[in-house]
Amino acid sequence: MTDSISTSSLKKLDLGTLIACCLAVAAAQLCITVPSPINGEIQAAFGASGSQVAWVTSAFILPTAILELNFGVVGDLFGRKRLLVLGGLVLALGELLNATSQNITMMWTGQALAGIGAAALFPSSLAVIAAATPDGKDRAKAVSTWALSISLASAVGPLSSGVLATVADFRWAFVPPVVLGLAVAAACWKLVTDSKAPEGRALDWPGQITIAVGLTALLWGIIEGGDRGWGSAAIVGSLSLAAVALVGFVIAETRAASPMFNLDLLKIPSFAAAAVVALAGMFGFIGTAYCVSIRLGAVMHLSALRASMPFVILQLIPLLLAPVLSRMLTRVDARWLLMGGLLPMAAGQFWIAALPITTTSLAAFIGPVLLLGIGFICVVSSLTSAAVNAVPIHMTGMASGATSLVREFGQGLGPAVISTIAMSAASSALVGKLNGADAGMEAAAGPLAVVNAGSDSARAAAQTALGHGMALGVVICGCASLLGALVTLLLVRKNTARAEVGATGEPSVRDGDRVARIRTKRPGPGPRPLRAPRVSIRRGPVRRWGVGSS
Repeated sequence: MTDSISTSSLKKLDLGTLIACCLAVAAAQLCITVPSPINGEIQAAFGASGSQVAWVTSAFILPTAILELNFGVVGDLFGRKRLLVLGGLVLALGELLNATSQNITMMWTGQALAGIGAAALFPSSLAVIAAATPDGKDRAKAVSTWALSISLASAVGPLSSGVLATVADFRWAFVPPVVLGLAVAAACWKLVTDSKAPEGRALDWPGQITIAVGLTALLWGIIEGGDRGWGSAAIVGSLSLAAVALVGFVIAETRAASPMFNLDLLKIPSFAAAAVVALAGMFGFIGTAYCVSIRLGAVMHLSALRASMPFVILQLIPLLLAPVLSRMLTRVDARWLLMGGLLPMAAGQFWIAALPITTTSLAAFIGPVLLLGIGFICVVSSLTSAAVNAVPIHMTGMASGATSLVREFGQGLGPAVISTIAMSAASSALVGKLNGADAGMEAAAGPLAVVNAGSDSARAAAQTALGHGMALGVVICGCASLLGALVTLLLVRKNTARAEVGATGEPSVRDGDRVARIRTKRPGPGPRPLRAPRVSIRRGPVRRWGVGSS
C-alpha cells in the first residue's frame, strides 16, 4: 500500500513540512514534561491529595496511549495535515484550561484535552515525514531531526516550567504550550504537504472502545482505591468494569477483520516478555520520578526551579549519550542493552530510597539521577528493538505499536500505584501521632495536607511519615526494574529465523500500526529519541516521561 501525496510527487521532503512536523512533536513532548517540577505548587494551590496529584500525570498519558493507534488510521483516511492542525488546536485548548485552572478537576480536564491533542500530533507528524521521503537515507535524516526535537523539548520543558513557576504563578508554566499549540496549527496549515493512505484502512471501533474503557476504569480504580477504600462500591465497580472491558477487548480482537492487536503475538515468548519489561520498566521509572517530584516540591517545599534540576539532568542525558548508543544499537543485542539499562535504573532507585527525606541538595541527587537517566535511555532505545526482533517481519508494525501502548500505560500506572502505596504507608505511620485538628486534617485530606498546613509538631511527624512512604514506593519501583531485568535475562531472545531478512529488508512504511523502517549503511533498529543508523519507529511516541507528569 502506498501513500498518496496531495501535490506532485516529492523526491525530497520540503523544509517547511519538516519544520512544522518537528514543531508539532516538540510541542506534544514539552507538554508531557511541564508539570514535573510544579507538583508541589499544584498540590498547595488546590489542596490536592496524593492521588489527585497523580491524576495530573495520568490524565495526559492515558488518552495519548489509547488513541494513538486509531488516530494513525484517522490520518490515513482523512489526511494527516488536518489531524496535525486539529491536534495543535486541541493541545492549545487543553493547556489554556491548565493555565486558567481554578481547581484540580479543571486541570484534569485540561490535561486530558492536551493528551488527546498529543495523540494526534505524535503519529501524524512522523507519518507525514515518512510519506514524503521515499528515499531511505533522506528519511533516516528527517526522522533523526524529528527525534532530536523530542529530546530538546524534553530538556526545555522542566526548565521553562521551573523558571516560570518560580518568578510567577505556577499556571504561567502552561502558557508556552498554549502558544506552541497555536503555532503548530498555523505552521501545519501553511507549510505541511498533505498525505493520506485510505486504501484498506478501517477503524477498529470495538477494539478502541473496549481498550479505552478497560484501561481508564483500571487506572481510576487503582488511583482512587487508596482514598475511597478498596472495598467501596465505586472501586469494586470500577475494577469489575475494567475486567469486563478487557475481556471484551480480547473477544473483539479475535473477531475483527483488521484488529488493533493480533493476539497471536502473545504466543511468542520473547514478545510477551518485552511487553512485561515495557510495563515494569516504565512503571518503575515514572513512579520514581513522581516520588522525587512530590518529596522536593510538596514535602520539602523547594522552589519549582530547584525542584526542576533533577528532571533537567534526566532529560539531557539522551542528548549526550545519543552518539554512543547509536553505535551500540548496531553491535549489541537488544537483550543486553535492556539488561544494561534496567540494572542501573534499579541501583538509582534503591539509592534514592536510601536518601533521608530532608535531603534537598542537588549534589546528593546527581549520582542516582545519572544512573536513572542512563538506564532509562538504554531501556527506551532497545525496548522496541527487542519486541520487533522477536516477531515475524509482517507483524513488526503491530508489535511496535502494542509495545508502545503497554509502555505508555506503565507510565500512567507508575504514579497511580506508587502514590497509593506511599500515601497509605504515610497515613499508617501517622496513626496515634496526631491530635485534634491535625488528626482531622489527615483523615480528610491525607498526610500531604498535614505537612503543608498542620501544626509544627504535626508537620515534622508528617514529613517523617511521608519519607517512609516515599522510600517504600521507590523501593517497589526498584523491584519492578529488577523484575524486568530477570524477565529479560530468561525470556527475551532474537528471532533468528528473521534476523537475516530483517537486516536486508528495504525501507517500508507499514500502515495501521505504522512502522517507519529506515535502512542506512549499518543495520540495527532503535526507537526515538536517539539518532540511530537504522531505526524502527511506530507512528507514535516511543519515549515518554514526565510526572505531573514521557
